Amino acid sequence: MRRIPVLYIEGDGVGSEITPVMIDVLSCAVDRSYGGDVVLDFEEVLAGGKAERLTGDSLPASTLERIRQVGLAIKGPLMTPVGKGRRSLNVALRQELDLYVCQRPVRHFTGVPSPVKHPELVDMVVFRENTEDIYAGIEWASGSEDVKKVIGFLTDEMGVHAIRFPHTSAIGVKPVSIEGSKRLIRAAIDYAIANGRKVVTLVHKGNIMKFTEGGFRSWGYELAREEYGAYEKEGRTYIPCEGGDLLLDDCICDAFLQNILLKPQNYSVVATLNLNGDYVSDALAAEVGGIGIAPGANINYETGMAVFEATHGIAPDIAGQDIVNPLSLVLSGEMLLRHIGLVEAADRVLSSVERTIACGCVTRDFYNLLDDREGARCLGTKAFGALLVENL
Repeated sequence: MRRIPVLYIEGDGVGSEITPVMIDVLSCAVDRSYGGDVVLDFEEVLAGGKAERLTGDSLPASTLERIRQVGLAIKGPLMTPVGKGRRSLNVALRQELDLYVCQRPVRHFTGVPSPVKHPELVDMVVFRENTEDIYAGIEWASGSEDVKKVIGFLTDEMGVHAIRFPHTSAIGVKPVSIEGSKRLIRAAIDYAIANGRKVVTLVHKGNIMKFTEGGFRSWGYELAREEYGAYEKEGRTYIPCEGGDLLLDDCICDAFLQNILLKPQNYSVVATLNLNGDYVSDALAAEVGGIGIAPGANINYETGMAVFEATHGIAPDIAGQDIVNPLSLVLSGEMLLRHIGLVEAADRVLSSVERTIACGCVTRDFYNLLDDREGARCLGTKAFGALLVENL
């Protein structure tokens, strides 16, 4: 018997409702796929509100150490205060563990209500840089002594005169490195080649932020030439691949947000920086049913360490009511299975989700969006999870 340790963080708010569903679905999928020869050993580690209550620390050092030891974890949503208190626990986990890729696959399941006419055309995998950019957390508050020093240095030593209101400005720093950019883009290209996808698009705002986001774009093309033997043909860049060469393209971020509404079929794998990736992945999720069905993973492809996660928030307004959609975490679990090579079990989970939704059985978020509810059933979180298991 192969026993695979999987750490899990229950999460705050609705986390205690969706996490048991995820564990049941993944455990049953593995059991039915491998007949007891493979077992997932789930072990809880603490973070967020539960950790704060039990240990006095929302992100205990023991949790980080255990994730480093095992290298595989999945988490529910964690609370992040706005404008005060500890910085995002999600960002802290990514930076502490150097999980430099935030991978977000986006596709439509037949029967899921969508605000666009053809959600079936949306089939993309977003590779969002996870450790740099504005989210690095290098900033100083308006009126603080530290921000006065920074502004003083910028104006007196660097000759910067573009800060419109220096006496009241807060200041943030946007680090974007060659190494950080290239390893993210390398992961996106490798994924595209391994999965037979034919387009990788670098999404950036390099027309305005010429040295940071413009650098990201330039370093991507440089990487393609130096490591993949990319060549130019009719003004476009291609990477040689068996079965047809891979197109490496780029797009300004605001144009890309328009294009994913007008011509989403033109995009397949997307590589972008941290803030852009946050906006892009949520906008894409809205086209296929919302973040309630959007999975995500934080991965270091060099070490193999990975933390999979629900991409939505803690939803305190519906917590404890047995109405939350568990699919974001369940589908993140499907990514986890695929990541560790349990492809048959991962395929079984996808088939179950497709079958369950296609028969009209959905949670309240989807049910409320249906134009035609004839034949549809609105299920609670537990009942929906039980049906997913049945449909495995």
